[in-house]
Amino acid sequence: MRVLVTGGAGFIGSHVVEALRAGGHEPVVFDLRGGGAGGDVRDPDAVSAALARVDAVCHQAAMVGLGDGVSDAADYVSHNDLGTAVLLAAMARAGVRRLVLAGSMVVYGEGRYTCARHGTVRPGPRSAADLAAGRFEPRCPSCAADLAPGLVGEDAPADPRNVYATTKLAQEHLAAAWARSTDGTAVSLRYHNVYGPGMPRDTPYAGVASFFRSALARGQAPRVFEDGGQRRDFVHVRDVAAANVAALEAERAGGTLGAYNTGSGEPHTVGEMAVALAGAHGGPDPVVTGEYRLGDVRHITADSSRLRADLGWKPQVGFEEGMREFATARLREG
Repeated sequence: MRVLVTGGAGFIGSHVVEALRAGGHEPVVFDLRGGGAGGDVRDPDAVSAALARVDAVCHQAAMVGLGDGVSDAADYVSHNDLGTAVLLAAMARAGVRRLVLAGSMVVYGEGRYTCARHGTVRPGPRSAADLAAGRFEPRCPSCAADLAPGLVGEDAPADPRNVYATTKLAQEHLAAAWARSTDGTAVSLRYHNVYGPGMPRDTPYAGVASFFRSALARGQAPRVFEDGGQRRDFVHVRDVAAANVAALEAERAGGTLGAYNTGSGEPHTVGEMAVALAGAHGGPDPVVTGEYRLGDVRHITADSSRLRADLGWKPQVGFEEGMREFATARLREG
């Protein structure tokens, strides 16, 4: 299969390219960084040219991370949503009917919570006053009791809490509309916290694992926000790349969007990750700062069993093994 990989020179995209080659496919790299079919996914002419003789598209190109509140909202919408719309329109014209989209678990907002009295509940956004006072855990919206975090399934309602999350949800809606109108097959892999070799260093748009790894490379202690108790699912980039290949190879009925949570299945706190990474690197030890960012969610870990059952995928890199590798892995500039 000849596969156009948008963002194919980036962190996740480059690993997808490697996994496709290893699987006997022919990846075509399309990326702002150049190389291969270099170009901007928002450029209709460049995208149309890149789609020549292509059987499928793996859409990884995106502006990622929490960013700067809403001041860079136009950039996010341009790169993520306009870019996706341009790509899908070009695919419709070219007759390319197979798409795998780099989705994100951020579309859920806060994760799944259970109240002993009220059952499953969905707390609203945490207030600046609570965060400033160190009250980091969401409370039951009905009785203000403590909540127990759990796993989110793909059928949970979307509740994006920041600009990036909103654009990722819009990408899914655009892909669903394209699939219905073309009878194409579309899969969104809702990534958890992806980490591994080739992550970008020292950028406000990288993930928390990159922040910590960059600090350690400078000889500085990783700075852990809140109290470090935020639950996440850290999934290795090679496992994510393998999930993309599995989704591209899967036989699916056209006309709908299939969404799959893509995580390791082993939730860990941010504090645990910082300790494991610092330990594998040889220090310095993390510092818990109590700082916070509005728009961050407290706990988000999702159930990835549907991906395992439907596509036969399962992660191969465990948490401890992955952190040991990542502690000394190469990072990408910018």
